[in-house]
Amino acid sequence: MTQSLAPAPARAAGGPALPPSSRLLRAVAVLSCLPYVSLKIAWIAGSRIGVPAGSPLLENRTSLVVANVLTVLMDSAVIVLALLLTRPWGRRVPAWLPAFPMWAATGLLAPIMAGYPLQLLVTAFGGGAPGTDGGSGEPFLADWVFAVVYGGFIVQGLALGTLFVRYARDRWGHLWQGRVGDLPAGLMGPAQRAAAVAAAVLALYPLALRLLWASGGTTGLSEGVVADRGSDFYVLEALYAGFLLVAVAAGCLLAFRRGRALPVRVPLALAWAGSGAVACWGGWMAAASLVPSDDPGDRPTGLMYLAYSGQMTVGLLVATVAAHCLAKRSATAAKRPAA
Repeated sequence: MTQSLAPAPARAAGGPALPPSSRLLRAVAVLSCLPYVSLKIAWIAGSRIGVPAGSPLLENRTSLVVANVLTVLMDSAVIVLALLLTRPWGRRVPAWLPAFPMWAATGLLAPIMAGYPLQLLVTAFGGGAPGTDGGSGEPFLADWVFAVVYGGFIVQGLALGTLFVRYARDRWGHLWQGRVGDLPAGLMGPAQRAAAVAAAVLALYPLALRLLWASGGTTGLSEGVVADRGSDFYVLEALYAGFLLVAVAAGCLLAFRRGRALPVRVPLALAWAGSGAVACWGGWMAAASLVPSDDPGDRPTGLMYLAYSGQMTVGLLVATVAAHCLAKRSATAAKRPAA
């Protein structure tokens, strides 16, 4: 998330040799993209494979094509990232080049990786099948599509996440050594503490609505969402609330050096995943709210849009706190004389 992250002094410019397990993980990450990308390309070309007759997806052909082109590009970026994380040239690119898309990928994939297994568990105990809404609306996609797509996303997340952890450990591992209590008192300034407080305050609104919706409340929801709610809806709302709490807690831990006995990597990891999840999904849903709908009942309400926008803002604020922590530690390490 910043260009100032310095490589560890002891590492060679090209990094260590790539182990066979990383080559395997790279292949898995690339192959796991193919089912999703193939489905999207088929839909762009006009195929209705996996799309039931009467699905809301068929109501606006232009929006469907635009959304599918965008998501194909996003998933194709996983292939580029897998190469960047495993090739020698990937060690020499500016820090933001792998960090920002990996932060976004973490944010987009983490709720799916946590949510889909929970939805399956709820289904096993009598809830509606994941992705089928469980309400009175028309089926969105065939059940097998969700299994293929979300299964692929989980594999992507595991493979790409493991590759990035190895990459980050080799390139920047020295930046998250030690405990929170060992961080210099001047590491976080008034701006970072203000950002953490602002994130905590702004999170109250989307958090309250997410918890309300997760518990069955309908305040602020559009008629279409109310009609189509199912077990998957409640699981995801609870997850979004959880990620908001994680992001805010991590931002405060870093900004105010709380939890002094914690390893620094703990709040940094929580800030990374939490801020990415709330910022990226908040931004995605806010953008989707702006897409015109022919049915007034399907249009997101103003309260929904404010919740999505507020959630996105919270994530970005927490991300700036974590980025500042890494940048300051990187600058300190760069000034330290070599042993």
